[in-house]
Amino acid sequence: MGRRALVVFCGVACLAVTVLAHQSTGKGDPEAAKIKNPVASTTESIAAGQKQYQVLCSGCHGKDAKGGITVSVIEDRGGNQPPDLTDDKWDHGSSDGEIFTAIKKGVAPDFFMAPWDGRISDTEIWNMVNYLKSLAQKK
Repeated sequence: MGRRALVVFCGVACLAVTVLAHQSTGKGDPEAAKIKNPVASTTESIAAGQKQYQVLCSGCHGKDAKGGITVSVIEDRGGNQPPDLTDDKWDHGSSDGEIFTAIKKGVAPDFFMAPWDGRISDTEIWNMVNYLKSLAQKK
C-alpha cells in the first residue's frame, strides 16, 4: 500500500470510528490491565511488531512512533491528534493489556482511533505491543 493510500485509509478509518463505542479516556482500564501478554517480547516478536506498526500505524503516529503528525480530519472535528507512543504518558494505560485493548478495540470518540479487531490477529497486536514497549524502554 502506498503512502498516499495509507493516509487516505487512515482518514477513512478515523471517520468510521466516530460511530464506534466509546472507550474511557485518560485513566487506563483496570480490566484490560489484568490481561497478560501471551507473546514473549523476543527480537522476533519486536521485529514483527515493528513491521506491522509501519504498515498500519505510522501514517498517523509517525514512522518513529513519536506522533507530531496532524491529521486534518481529526483537526476538523476537534479531536486529539495521534500521540507520541514512546514517551512516559500513556493516555489509556501503560500495561501490556491496556495497550493491546486500545489497539484491538480502538479509542473513540476523542482520539479517533479505529479498532483493529477482526482485521489483524491478536498475535499481531501483541507483537505491536512488544514493539511499542521496546521503544519506550530505549528512552
